[in-house]
Amino acid sequence: MHRPGWKTLTAVAVGAVIVGVGAPLAVTSVGSAGRVHTVDELAEQDNAADVAVVLGAQVHPDGRPSRYLRARLDRAVELQRRGLVKVILVSGDNSTSHYDEPTAMKRYLVEAGMPEGKVVIDYAGFDTYDTCVRAKRIFGLERVVLVSQGYHLPRAVTTCRMVGVDAVGVGDWSVQRIGPMDGVPVLWRLGWSRFAGRELPANVKMLWDVASRRTPTLGEPETGVSDALASS
Repeated sequence: MHRPGWKTLTAVAVGAVIVGVGAPLAVTSVGSAGRVHTVDELAEQDNAADVAVVLGAQVHPDGRPSRYLRARLDRAVELQRRGLVKVILVSGDNSTSHYDEPTAMKRYLVEAGMPEGKVVIDYAGFDTYDTCVRAKRIFGLERVVLVSQGYHLPRAVTTCRMVGVDAVGVGDWSVQRIGPMDGVPVLWRLGWSRFAGRELPANVKMLWDVASRRTPTLGEPETGVSDALASS
């Protein structure tokens, strides 16, 4: 019986890697095509929504949002001030009593001038898939504007669409454009590439979550968003 040589095995392994990585990237590319915008671009579209969903990111031990999260929140403030959305849903990790992304996000928005009644908290947005499923099943949302860094949005938009939420995205690229003269440590400037690289395995996980219909933390339906919209 002929046994495949190392060249054949290597070719098969390389092919498997290409398919394993390429297929999820192709799905997110197609799923988000024409749906990732800047704030200015969204203003020219007719497919916006009343609700922006800001996806959570790291919060420092003292409760301050990280640079990446602040940038997302700043885009959300811009959306609201320009009348492109009416309500902002902040979705993040509050898995322990010592770590609370969504409360820090709401505090930042309110301090930036957002009406407190127009900012709604989702305490169980532990990852992008959870946020999208909960947006539909807990908050009853059918259409949203997702807010995150540009590298994250193709996966985020695709995830929401695959679980039944019509989504477009507004991206932040400001943290990528920090230059060497801005007094920012080199490791910070390399952060964008590091986080963007994490999208490869994250895309694979997203497809698995969708295909397996993983059930996130749910609980009872919440009326916070609908109440905020009704008072607009």
